[in-house]
Amino acid sequence: MIAGENSACIGKTYRVISKTWSTYKDALALGSYDITHHLVMYFLKPIEQGLDVRFLAGIHRGCLRVQAGVKTNIHTIEDLKGKRIGVPGMGTPPFVFANRVFGVHGIDAGKDITWKVYPAGELGLAIDKGEVDAVANAEPIGSLLIAEGKVRNIADQIMDAPYKDEYCCEVIANGKWVDANPDTAARATRALLKGAKWVETNPRAAAVMAVEKKYLASTPELNTVALARLRYIPSVQLAEESVHTAGREMKVAKMLSPETDTEALAKRAFMHLPGVTDEWIKTLEVEKIAGAQVSPDEDIRLIAALIQKDRGDSCCRRKMFDQPDQDPPNLADPDAPCLQKSTVAAQK
Repeated sequence: MIAGENSACIGKTYRVISKTWSTYKDALALGSYDITHHLVMYFLKPIEQGLDVRFLAGIHRGCLRVQAGVKTNIHTIEDLKGKRIGVPGMGTPPFVFANRVFGVHGIDAGKDITWKVYPAGELGLAIDKGEVDAVANAEPIGSLLIAEGKVRNIADQIMDAPYKDEYCCEVIANGKWVDANPDTAARATRALLKGAKWVETNPRAAAVMAVEKKYLASTPELNTVALARLRYIPSVQLAEESVHTAGREMKVAKMLSPETDTEALAKRAFMHLPGVTDEWIKTLEVEKIAGAQVSPDEDIRLIAALIQKDRGDSCCRRKMFDQPDQDPPNLADPDAPCLQKSTVAAQK
């Protein structure tokens, strides 16, 4: 949402940079691009190791879940000890979230869990085939698996404390760029925060725009389901507190060094910019587009419609469902063209 009508918030020209997720963190630190928004837990370990990037404000809450198969006897986090868990990749945000959850519940994720990697679109199939007992995933996979009756929630970032009260995704920028250009960084951050508030107000319109502009490989319906569940309510103070909370729990989960002072790490990782405040956010007004909202009951109908739509063969299922935080080889070939059904049948 920096683009288009929101560019006036920046007051400068800008370029949208496309980066592969395997080099995403290093590219930001090296200055290949200046600013983005991403998961706090995804960047804290690299920051601990010296990555020069800064969190600036909170974008949204509620990305991730840990879910158990409905046919299992798993009902609590403690029940997951000794179980097989499917993830879209080792080191991906769902994997990191699950590790954090296990750490604060006394489960050693390295010893007590068997991790199995699947493309995100195949996690439900892994549950069906009994290859895993539970999965860790990101939206909209979690909502779809619930609607299909395949899983129950065990840990949910949008519902469970302390995760429901913290930001999973925040504005993050190259450290040297922020230090050298605080005013431009502040303008870009305000543009992203305005975009977040616009998405919260108009989730359907945001979902359609992202697909039409080819920001992601999905469908308007699927993207609407994902955006409607997340809370795009920007903040600065809560974003800073979220970095502190995530750091403390990641240390307990052994994802940070036992010698790390997490309070010092959080203070180093988060930076306040001029004019980027909760007071400014309260004054921010965005357009409410007619028909661009999603009611809770309509959200359920959208999910049901997606399930029915996906009954047939879908050569592009992985493109719709695989998450962008997956690096090769977890994706078969993210750039491969879809085949016609007649071709698929002939190959079979």
